[in-house]
Amino acid sequence: MTDAYGGYGGIAQYNRDILTALAQGQIVTQIDVMVRLAPDAAETLPEKINQAPPIKGRVAYAFAALIKALQTRPQLVFSGHIYHGPLAKLISKLTGAKLVSQLHGTEIWDQVKPVHLEPLDQSDRVLCVSRHTKSCLDRQSQLAQPNTLVIPNTVDAAFTVGDTQQAKAKFGIEGEKVILTVARLDTRQGYKGHDRIIRELSHLNSTISEGVIYLVAGQGPDLPRLASLARELGVADKVRFMGKVPIDGLPDLYRAADLFALPSTGEGFGIVFLEAMACGTHAIGLNIGGAPDALADGELGICVEESEFPAALAKALQAPPVDPIALSNAVRARFGREAFTERVLGLLSTLNS
Repeated sequence: MTDAYGGYGGIAQYNRDILTALAQGQIVTQIDVMVRLAPDAAETLPEKINQAPPIKGRVAYAFAALIKALQTRPQLVFSGHIYHGPLAKLISKLTGAKLVSQLHGTEIWDQVKPVHLEPLDQSDRVLCVSRHTKSCLDRQSQLAQPNTLVIPNTVDAAFTVGDTQQAKAKFGIEGEKVILTVARLDTRQGYKGHDRIIRELSHLNSTISEGVIYLVAGQGPDLPRLASLARELGVADKVRFMGKVPIDGLPDLYRAADLFALPSTGEGFGIVFLEAMACGTHAIGLNIGGAPDALADGELGICVEESEFPAALAKALQAPPVDPIALSNAVRARFGREAFTERVLGLLSTLNS
């Protein structure tokens, strides 16, 4: 895996979630995790799971993984990223282990090189976080019967409904309408969509009496450009760049927002939608990629075309508040830990049948 326990971001969270679920299977006795990136923080590992220190160099990482596999003779190899596929396939062949590969989103949206597509085709299962990710692989696969399976993200129990006014007071934003985005500030054409919201702030503040501010949680190299855009449009005082917010600080941040918005064109799924809605905060995204899965095609959150986003954003801010408890319960019923673990352990049973 790229990263898992102690890592930051959606992929690291998914990796932790699926490893934790696998460890709950009765047939699983031990899971050895090898990561490339250094953990951001220490984290208690679940029972049965060992995570080795990170190894950044490709050759050193591959060598260490081969040695570990030959020592432990695993029955299952899990490849957490498409670029680990060739190494995972080699280990699977050397040990006779089943091979399960994971796909998250944009890495499979465009044509994949044969060196990375072949390990996917040779996997016993390929797990996809959304219907869109699955369709992208199925379109490229050479298999007569695709080996793909959709297992969407889950949401941690820490993301629950809480005291909204207390959360607003914590961040000093009482009396204002608050839009929140939690995402890396990625320079790749600004695909996360922060620009779309910044460009609407002047109009929103002229039409909504309470005033609208935009909280941006996350870090990345696109910060200077976004800050410059806010200054250029005269809304710098309405945008608060909060940097990287620790995981344990996110629930209150979601609760403090009136609307969570991520108008991204590149989401493989969008776990942050689940986190926000599990905290009782309404969410809006685009009908692109994997976001419709997280928003349940509009049943849980607002899911619109790109051209409809500005009007939908304004309408959502002026609409009556959603029932936070009903929203949270609906999200947990569909995407909660229990449902996720059941899907993962169901995968194990099919591999062993």
